[in-house]
Amino acid sequence: MISLKSFVDRFSRLMLLLLIIAALASLSPPGTFLTVSNFSIVMFQQAPLTMLMGFGMTLAIITKGIDTSMGSVLVLCSMLSAEFIRGGNILMGVVIALVVGALFGLINGLIITRVGVAPFIATFGIGNVALGLAFVYSGGVFVVGFPEVFRQITNGTLLFGIPNIAIVTAAIFVILYFLTSKALFGRRMYACGFNFNATTLSGLNSNNTVTVVYIINGILAATTGLLYMARLNAADPGISGNFTLDSIAAALVGGTSFGGGKGSVAKTVVGALIIVFIRNGMNIMGVHTNWAQAVIGLIILISIALESLAQRISASDSSALQKNAAKVSN
Repeated sequence: MISLKSFVDRFSRLMLLLLIIAALASLSPPGTFLTVSNFSIVMFQQAPLTMLMGFGMTLAIITKGIDTSMGSVLVLCSMLSAEFIRGGNILMGVVIALVVGALFGLINGLIITRVGVAPFIATFGIGNVALGLAFVYSGGVFVVGFPEVFRQITNGTLLFGIPNIAIVTAAIFVILYFLTSKALFGRRMYACGFNFNATTLSGLNSNNTVTVVYIINGILAATTGLLYMARLNAADPGISGNFTLDSIAAALVGGTSFGGGKGSVAKTVVGALIIVFIRNGMNIMGVHTNWAQAVIGLIILISIALESLAQRISASDSSALQKNAAKVSN
């Protein structure tokens, strides 16, 4: 029989998602939010982008780090590949984006593991480098008008009328879920987050594991950038902030602990849906986007506070058990 604690851990985010949907449905004008068309847009077109970035942020936070450079790397990869793709050399553009994303992820990983710089500082610095290079290269100008064959990567459908962007995201989710929950890499990743030094002393190469995590993040950022361009038919140099903020919120709302060693890409799916539905509902109600930013920021703070409270309660319970055990032994 499932315990109350286990039930809450498994289904609390899903219940929160349903509660938020119900609240937004009641507050929105009739026939706007709670429609098949709107849910299809959110689930199959908007949420996949937040999920992909959220997956990368989840992996970084599990290792007791964070990757604030993902949004900036996304912009740089988009701008560097845009002209190639618009000119018809789609394969070259895709390869450039993925290679640049992986390279910046590698640099992040090496600075964190070999140089010893804290993840927030390292990725913040690299993020500024990436964003600066993107603006120097593009001049801050949008690139629009991509070939239809490229746009079909996201807007086309292959299975049951589901947009390709959702299918690509689902495939990446399956790969990451297998890597993190079934493969040796996943066990090493969680061990690094739980106790990096102990993992290293046990003979595992913790530095390589963490570096691979950031390389994956760079590839995910590049992939998200490509899908974003294909969906909107534009490479936008000014989108890094929203993606970074939403990916952090999706990971934390999904239950990933800033303390490291806890979290999953599966729960991040629900966290991403919560964030995207909030943005969607507020947009339908005509709430200014600045308020949406404030709400997402507040959600991040609440998630951190709840996680801190849960850790204190857990530590208190553990201390009480140890005291009781000591009394019994005496």
